[in-house]
Amino acid sequence: MKKKPEKSRLKKKTNKWLYWSPRILAILFTIFISLFALDVFGESYGFWQVILALLIHLVPTFILVIALLIAWRWELAGGIIFIVLGLWYIIMVFGKLTFITILLMAGPLFLIGILFLLNRFLRKK
Repeated sequence: MKKKPEKSRLKKKTNKWLYWSPRILAILFTIFISLFALDVFGESYGFWQVILALLIHLVPTFILVIALLIAWRWELAGGIIFIVLGLWYIIMVFGKLTFITILLMAGPLFLIGILFLLNRFLRKK
């Protein structure tokens, strides 16, 4: 009896890793970004002002959640969206922040987008 080739088992593991890694990274990055919204509780706002400030601070989180939902269903579109979000962030803060700060915020967006695109194109082969 023939054994299954080791190559197909490795390919399955790689495909599974490549499928889940951008999704998990996107969830973790969204949680990380959401933490920055918590600074509104340190201000001396009234209840409704805190709610409004929290909603405004969570706009990037909402954008990332929408991007993740799109990417989960349509990897090509989602990968492009994450890369565009990374570029958009760089354009918005260029010259205002240090290079390392820009890299820490835009880098994960590029990585997530590339992983979604890589998964899409390798799975199609």
